[in-house]
Amino acid sequence: MTASKPPLTLLIAAPRGFCAGVDRAIRIVELALERHGAPVYVRHEIVHNQFVVDSLKAKGAVFVADLDQVPDGVPVVFSAHGVPKTVPAAATARGLDYLDATCPLVSKVHRQAERLVEQGRHILFIGHAGHPEVIGTFGQVPEGRMTLVETAADAEALHPADPARLAYLTQTTLSVDDTAGIVAILERRFPGIKAPRADDICYATSNRQAAVKEIARRAEAVLVIGAPNSSNSVRLVEVAEREGARARLVGRAAELDLAWLDGVSTLGLTAGASAPEVLVRELVERLRERFDVEEVESEGVVERMVFKLPRGLDAAA
Repeated sequence: MTASKPPLTLLIAAPRGFCAGVDRAIRIVELALERHGAPVYVRHEIVHNQFVVDSLKAKGAVFVADLDQVPDGVPVVFSAHGVPKTVPAAATARGLDYLDATCPLVSKVHRQAERLVEQGRHILFIGHAGHPEVIGTFGQVPEGRMTLVETAADAEALHPADPARLAYLTQTTLSVDDTAGIVAILERRFPGIKAPRADDICYATSNRQAAVKEIARRAEAVLVIGAPNSSNSVRLVEVAEREGARARLVGRAAELDLAWLDGVSTLGLTAGASAPEVLVRELVERLRERFDVEEVESEGVVERMVFKLPRGLDAAA
């Protein structure tokens, strides 16, 4: 007689997975391959997900760390995270045909940074050191016009040269709650600081964090599908833990140690903004190997955001 599988209620977050910026970036690479043929070079990972990167490699994309690795005469795509101004300038100087897949919401932060510097303000940029989006944003303005603020302690320790001429901007993929705490400190210490016209944290990041909060309150554990270098995915793990659930980041179903789920009867599941839905289904099937799974999809915000493709590729689409 076959032993019955233990029951598992699987709370699946909505929204989850790809956002409009990731969809657009991947489509840009695919259309460049259709138009130009392989190879098409991509500077850095187009998005932070190995499955996506490997899928595009199989179609003829070549991922490189630096523009110097791109041969003359082939197209190059810049990643969704954005690049410093020096990168497209260098591509132009070499006569390279390039496509900029920077998420429009990141580009919006870039334009804000330029305007604030033109107004004579020093920018306090809330973000994580070394993240491509932070590097790209710092590269929009002259050196020394922006200071990175990573933590509440950083915000408390600031001693700007001209406290009356400050502004702040943020990375688009931060923790909503953490960022609110840092902003509160900046506004307390520097009452005249100029805020962005609208929240820089993108709609997809905010929506996914809200959805995870909702399922984490009802689950003993939460799995987040995403890469360790994906800021928005790592933030989802942190959000779930703050709501009292055990949480773990997994890239693929095969990485999951099912023993981690011992004693769990209600599990939350979500995917970061650069993780495709196919990885969600793959993980559900892995869970079914051990559990009698009942899927319950949460009722979250329905996202209808779509971003236009760069000029020239829109016709190809």
